[in-house]
Amino acid sequence: MTASRSESLFGRAQRVLPGGVNSPVRAFRGVGGTPFFVRSAEGSRITDVDGRSYIDFLGSWGPLILGHAAPAVIEAVGEALARGTSYGAPTPGEVELADLIVSAVPSMEMVRLVSSGTEAAMSAIRLARGATGRDLIIKFEGCYHGHADSLLVKAGSGGATFGVPDSLGVPEALARMTLTAPFNDLGAVERLMAARGGEVAVVIVEPVAGNMGVVPPATGFLEGLRQLCDRHGALLLFDEVITGFRLGYGGAQARYGVRPDLTCLGKIIGGGLPVGAYGGPRALMERISPLGGVYQAGTLSGNPLAVAAGLTTLRALADPAVYARLERAGATLEAGLADGARASGIPLTVNRVGSMLTAFFTDGPVTDYASAKRASTERYARFFHAMLARGVFLAASQFEAAFVSLAHSDADLEAAARAAREALTTLR
Repeated sequence: MTASRSESLFGRAQRVLPGGVNSPVRAFRGVGGTPFFVRSAEGSRITDVDGRSYIDFLGSWGPLILGHAAPAVIEAVGEALARGTSYGAPTPGEVELADLIVSAVPSMEMVRLVSSGTEAAMSAIRLARGATGRDLIIKFEGCYHGHADSLLVKAGSGGATFGVPDSLGVPEALARMTLTAPFNDLGAVERLMAARGGEVAVVIVEPVAGNMGVVPPATGFLEGLRQLCDRHGALLLFDEVITGFRLGYGGAQARYGVRPDLTCLGKIIGGGLPVGAYGGPRALMERISPLGGVYQAGTLSGNPLAVAAGLTTLRALADPAVYARLERAGATLEAGLADGARASGIPLTVNRVGSMLTAFFTDGPVTDYASAKRASTERYARFFHAMLARGVFLAASQFEAAFVSLAHSDADLEAAARAAREALTTLR
């Protein structure tokens, strides 16, 4: 039997790339099989090198809220490209993007652009430590904030997929400076603060978890974190790399009405190109070099191509009607999955916030990392491949989110719901 082009490419890739990929979940280790290689994408669809087309609910892991190859984004990037790719000097676009971000997210009076979400989280934590003079951080089990050493402690995403929440190569001394608590467990944070609150620089949290699958905050959880940080003199950092401009124009903090001290952004603000950002009140941000003693720099920070894509994307999202449309589309996809589960008798819990959701193969509520891990990864793997065979592309891991974009039509959502009903039936 002749190998497909994807199979041939994966064979070549494994000789020169670790695991054949440049980011672990792409290798399909969480679901088995051979990953397909992409030839092109447009709108709601992605096409592989063998000519197969899929309705895409991955959206490059969230950034493509306008869909693939959105014409306005392509035009903006093309115009920027004609002027050059990078300068190592400031550009007007950086100022425009920063202005737009701080006007949309009231907690961010100033912002620093970087090149990835990992870099944003790492830099924001350094700023928090520099501002407070404290060393400890608190993070939540199953929340992923990039692959900086201090943050690979009970992380989600790839760690959750492979069952290895801690990474080799992380010095024990750094790991000891990261305290962990279960997501949505305010009492656990209270106990940590009671014991070591005077040493805690920052509490970092995904306000809606997206890297153990989608897990919304329990009522009062984010408000309680705000109160605990205020009481103990620690800073509160919202990692909105996924949720920023996804759950509303002001992000999760606007949706839930809780104001953090620092915020990390990424994904959508780059319109599909590599980008990250962190920001907060002027008094904090002026501690960053060249104004203050907290050093952070980046050769490609504020890259003009990423800035052009991000500006175009955020301007398209400024209309509140956009988020009402995304809410309806997310609810339609959720209903399709729930209807399919009822018809098939397969235990399924669907967690959704706005246009991001996860279908967990478990019959109980999923409120934290421990309950997420009760989901059947074997059943998800079978579902993933059954959906792929029916032309629907989801994340290759039980512990990730699906994303709806403005490019998804009613016909796309109906086709996905029909595919889900059929795929779930095959799991009985």
